Amino acid sequence: MSMTLDAFGQACHNALTSDPGPDGRAKVRDLLKEVLVDPDFVAEHLGSENDSPRKLLYEDPLGFCIFAHVHKGAASSRPHDHGPSWAIYGQAVGTTEMTDWRIVEPAVQGGEPGTVEAARVYPLAPGDAYLYNQGDVHSPERTGETRLIRIEGVNMDGQPRCWYDVVVKQEAEN
Repeated sequence: MSMTLDAFGQACHNALTSDPGPDGRAKVRDLLKEVLVDPDFVAEHLGSENDSPRKLLYEDPLGFCIFAHVHKGAASSRPHDHGPSWAIYGQAVGTTEMTDWRIVEPAVQGGEPGTVEAARVYPLAPGDAYLYNQGDVHSPERTGETRLIRIEGVNMDGQPRCWYDVVVKQEAEN
C-alpha cells in the first residue's frame, strides 16, 4: 500500500520529535528513500502534471517543509549551504551529480562568497537520498530532466545562506 503525503509528513514529524538532531534527520532521510521508490507516491507528487521547479507539498508545525522539485533541462547551482537549516535531497527521476565541498575560505553570510575545493562527487540516482546538515556545502548539477523531493529543516524562501566560489574541482574523490 502506498504511503500518503500526510502519513509521510507525520512519520517525519515523529522521527524529528524523538530526535531533532542528525540521527533524527537520518531517520527522515531513510523514510524519504522509501517513498522515492513508491510509484504511486512519485506519480502523485512528481508526475507529469507537476512541472514546478519548487512546489510546497507539506509544512509541519516543527518547521520542516517537504517540497517537490521538477527541473526540465540542464541546470546547476554554485556551491552553497542552507544557512540556519539542514536539507535532504531525494532523487525520484533522472540523475543529479552532487558535489560536496571543503571550505577553504569561509563566506560571510549575506556578504562576500567564500571559496571551496571539491571533496566528493557522486550521483543521486532514483531512490537515493542524502542529508546535508547545517554548514555542509554542496552543489547539484543536472544534465537533463530530474524530479526530486527536498525536505528543508525550515522553509528556505528568504532565508540567508552562504555561497562559495570554486578553487579546485577536478581533484575530488569519487
